[in-house]
Amino acid sequence: MTDRTSIENWVSRYRVAWESNDPDDIRSLFTPDAEYRTGPSDAPWRGHDDIVAKWIEAADQPGDTTYESRVIAVDGDLGVVQLRVDYREGRLYDNLWLIELDADGRARSFVEWYMKRPEGS
Repeated sequence: MTDRTSIENWVSRYRVAWESNDPDDIRSLFTPDAEYRTGPSDAPWRGHDDIVAKWIEAADQPGDTTYESRVIAVDGDLGVVQLRVDYREGRLYDNLWLIELDADGRARSFVEWYMKRPEGS
């Protein structure tokens, strides 16, 4: 059963993968048949090979960002996370993540929404 702690642990592991861009770190987050959507209406990245390839293609460099996150809801296997991501060069984003975890703590579905904050926010 998914709970707040399992979602928080997954987000911590996501951050490790975000900083390392290591294919094994990325793969460890997702079930082999997982879907990763970079927006609610975007076509999903499907499965480990697709997720790893597209993640690395769009990767941020280690140390480029700081972030704050908090789990705002858990319903069944679904966790909802709110984030604020700050890029070193000054871009700021507000994010919402929907994460559906499998029994082993890997995501079978991940959807993100992100909005750029206005300058000075």
